[in-house]
Amino acid sequence: MLARVKLLPARLSTTEGPRISSAAAASCVVLVICALVAGGCFVRRQAVEQRSTQGPTSVQMLNLRIMLESGRQPTFEEKRQWDGHVEERVSAYLRQHPDKASALDVSTFRYLRQVTVGMDKEQVLILLGAPASVSGDEAQMEKIARGFWTVIKGNATEVWVYPLGWNLFFAGQRLVDITQYLPPSYLPPTS
Repeated sequence: MLARVKLLPARLSTTEGPRISSAAAASCVVLVICALVAGGCFVRRQAVEQRSTQGPTSVQMLNLRIMLESGRQPTFEEKRQWDGHVEERVSAYLRQHPDKASALDVSTFRYLRQVTVGMDKEQVLILLGAPASVSGDEAQMEKIARGFWTVIKGNATEVWVYPLGWNLFFAGQRLVDITQYLPPSYLPPTS
């Protein structure tokens, strides 16, 4: 009982769908890209309103200053010179204030170069430079503090305003609060 086996020619199983011309494919790709670009331009951005214990870094202020002055990022040489200058000023400050040199948050000042609550005015000036404006007027401070005024009121005697919406509130020489407010129209588009 041998069964007869009939050999059939081998068929490759392919699943070919409808073919699309390259011009049509290119048109679809261009249309999708245009939709994504246009959609990204019309996204409503939320306002940034925050209260924090950490403020801007000196690198952020350097980058902003160079962008405003020349419309570009700082060069390697500009960053190197700035880094050396800030390091000299930080080292001189820590030599003059040995109590600050042994504080727990010295690394934030020396290495991260970020403003934090508890720093004194001299440390802030070393890291960020001079503020855009200074006010000791309570009505002006209330306006700048916005919704956080109820918490800040009574603690702050002066506010220093920096670019990018940073507001530093001082009680005497000590930084006691940090807020930031950027309206939605101020935010740059995200990439």
